Amino acid sequence: MTETTLANAKLVLPTEVIHGAIRIENGHITAIDSGATVPAGAIDCEGDLVMPGLIELHTDNLERHIEPRPRVNWPHASAIIAHDGELASVGITTVFDALRVGSVVSNKKANYGEYARKLADEILDLRAKGALRISHFLHLRAEVCSETLIEELAKFGPDDRIGIVSLMDHTPGQRQFRDLTQLRAYVCGKHGLSEAEFESHVADQVALSARLGTAHEAAAVSESRRFGAVLASHDDTTAEQVAISARHGAHFAEFPTTIEAARACRDHGTLVMMGAPNLIRGGSHSGNVAAHKLAEADLLDIVSSDYVPSALLSAALMLGDLWGDVARGVRTVTQAPGRAAGLTDRGHLDMGARGDVIRVARVAGAAALRGTWVQGRRVG
Repeated sequence: MTETTLANAKLVLPTEVIHGAIRIENGHITAIDSGATVPAGAIDCEGDLVMPGLIELHTDNLERHIEPRPRVNWPHASAIIAHDGELASVGITTVFDALRVGSVVSNKKANYGEYARKLADEILDLRAKGALRISHFLHLRAEVCSETLIEELAKFGPDDRIGIVSLMDHTPGQRQFRDLTQLRAYVCGKHGLSEAEFESHVADQVALSARLGTAHEAAAVSESRRFGAVLASHDDTTAEQVAISARHGAHFAEFPTTIEAARACRDHGTLVMMGAPNLIRGGSHSGNVAAHKLAEADLLDIVSSDYVPSALLSAALMLGDLWGDVARGVRTVTQAPGRAAGLTDRGHLDMGARGDVIRVARVAGAAALRGTWVQGRRVG
């Protein structure tokens, strides 16, 4: 039995910001009142923003904790707990932990092996033991250009809390790696390949995609339905690719690389998600379309922290400033991702909604988190 009241706050409601107080009892919002009164026992927020906890659909942060340096493997339980704590500390209260499925094992140098099933078991076990502060779901990143995707997907089932399956296709020469210069820098830097080895790697991956890509894509779409998961596309570049993703039933598009693709998403009713680091830095680190250009063109619906967890909150406030609408900016990291992933019980300050909230101050234009509550219990 818990009761938490945050008062004298700027409450970021779904479509407006009001000065008031919010009460959470037994995990859910039970009262939203306007005014500056601070009831006995309430937390005086001193005019800070109080908004829903952030919902993260795609983050590489867990991978960074598991492998803090190339080929340095960290104990998984410690890594998962540290990842969970870091997210709580930046206002994320629900996360879809992104795990790659589909490996390349035949290439002796540029290879990567299976890890998702074991890591998923460890995440779910820690969750069951109450070791995690925030709410965790799984996001399976289905690598179409791989050798083992079908076998790896078969090891998962409907009871594994899989909320999202995304169609990942890193075939050289298209999507994210349409520019082989970017791919060369990434692969050679990570695996230490010579130019001849890189050319061989590209040829092998293109042949692999030609041989298995169609079957892998179909399997990922089918398995997402078996899991009861939402399907997402990834790195769509052309209107044709968006149309294919839409036919597969993709609910949202992760990081479309061109404005053409983003406009095609709007035509098909597919939500567009972009990375917070892209927005904050003013452009894509890999040369793709800038997130702020999509925001200015009214083509941006959801924001993901991608590889910088703290960027999610800052990006929401930046968008609020850009649009002149704080509530709209906050929706891109709360209600919009929640709905895209099929979670309607959180991400909005409404009566009866799940009591995941954060308190935020703006200091010199930056977002300073003052507290994180999950179902009314303080976790950060």
